[in-house]
Amino acid sequence: MLTKPKFLVFAGSTRKDSYNKKLAKLAEKILLENQSEVTYLDLRDLPMPIYDGDLEAEEGIPANAMRFRDMLKAHHALLICAPEYNSSISGVLKNAIDWASRPIKGEPPLMCFKGKIVNLMSASPSKWGGLRGLVTVRSILGNIGCIVLPDQLCIPFADKAFNESGLLMDKDINGILEKICQDYIKIAAKISLPDHCIEATQAFTK
Repeated sequence: MLTKPKFLVFAGSTRKDSYNKKLAKLAEKILLENQSEVTYLDLRDLPMPIYDGDLEAEEGIPANAMRFRDMLKAHHALLICAPEYNSSISGVLKNAIDWASRPIKGEPPLMCFKGKIVNLMSASPSKWGGLRGLVTVRSILGNIGCIVLPDQLCIPFADKAFNESGLLMDKDINGILEKICQDYIKIAAKISLPDHCIEATQAFTK
């Protein structure tokens, strides 16, 4: 049995200098500093075609979508830094979720999402910090079986929030980020790992 959860950290953006990637890397650093097991994922490394039912019927689920799905299965907790596109979810994040949610013969529906503990964050140049987009992300993930924690971090004016090294310049915001990550670790550790997550994690790490 696993004694502590594994965290999968990623941003819902493929842009090289994404503010949400910077935020995800900072969150990863805090989780690691608190002796957590963490995997950082860049969705740019797993390009997927736009979901198309005809494509799925003809060719099956793409290899990168299956890889993403396997990574979700192999981690107990997800920390997602989701950018806001036109007051909603980014296309790349929604597409990845759509592919990963497709049914697999012999597996329960939504197996890679159900029971996963999720913490949401966002960074945006807008004054709302991506808050409106997180409403959509929270709704989607909650509807497919994830346990989405109420605490979230939205960083406004993100184009001015990070220094050249990718660190947050506001000490108060950085303190909030640290507390949310530390609380996340404690909460995730108290929630039992689903059996399929234990099996998938062991297979993933072999």
